[in-house]
Amino acid sequence: MASKNSKDIQAAAKKSLKSFEQKQNVVDHRIKVRAKDNRLAVLVTAAAFVVALVAQYSYFGFGPGVSKDFCINFTQTPLPEISGKPQPNKIPDASISECREWSGVMTINTTNMDIKLDGESAPQAVANFVDLINLGFYTGISCHRLTTSGIYVLQCGDPAGDGSGGPGYSFGPIENAPIAKEGEQPVYKKGVLAMARQSNGPTTMGSQFFIVYEDSKIPNDGAGGYTVFGEITAGLAGLDPIIAAGVKGGSGDGKPKVDTFIKNITIK
Repeated sequence: MASKNSKDIQAAAKKSLKSFEQKQNVVDHRIKVRAKDNRLAVLVTAAAFVVALVAQYSYFGFGPGVSKDFCINFTQTPLPEISGKPQPNKIPDASISECREWSGVMTINTTNMDIKLDGESAPQAVANFVDLINLGFYTGISCHRLTTSGIYVLQCGDPAGDGSGGPGYSFGPIENAPIAKEGEQPVYKKGVLAMARQSNGPTTMGSQFFIVYEDSKIPNDGAGGYTVFGEITAGLAGLDPIIAAGVKGGSGDGKPKVDTFIKNITIK
């Protein structure tokens, strides 16, 4: 009888142990699954954080959230004064450039030329150009100067038509001027749009600009070079008849023999 009881006890113990092991296996499995789930959750959370961070960086660094003046690293020319008071005509704020590329069409006489403006490299000049376009300033203004000797440019944008006029203000600084090796003159490439200014005057830019119709070596002066703010990307050959006709009086620099006017400029 005692032997039977001993066997029963052992059998019960084995059954209990087996039950315990089965339950423990279930618990262990649940712990492992939970740990795996936790690791997965951590990884998912981390990935979501990284994605959010990248998205935020992209938005503020590259996308529509980018600051409109992130490329402006200079102090604008102070407004000119008359009798101690600022002029009514204000220098357009450089942020108008939006530090971006602009595209449009410039029509000179009957020639349509595609243009591109570099608002990141020359924000002040582009802001000025865009603002004057939007005001209709350039419509009907002449291209008063053609240079066919030494340098090859057509200069436009003077409401006076003789090189003395402007928008009623002047601005600086010089931006995005070509850099030359020591001992060499900087080259302004064919198709370049650059701001005209007075000799040795880095803050004397206004509305006048020049179109480079052939590669030109234009020497720097005491102020440096000339602001390159854009380029003609198509249609430049349409100016050939004006250039071929030359300068009135036969010199290499002066009023074009063919009357030349800006009909219109559109930009976006």
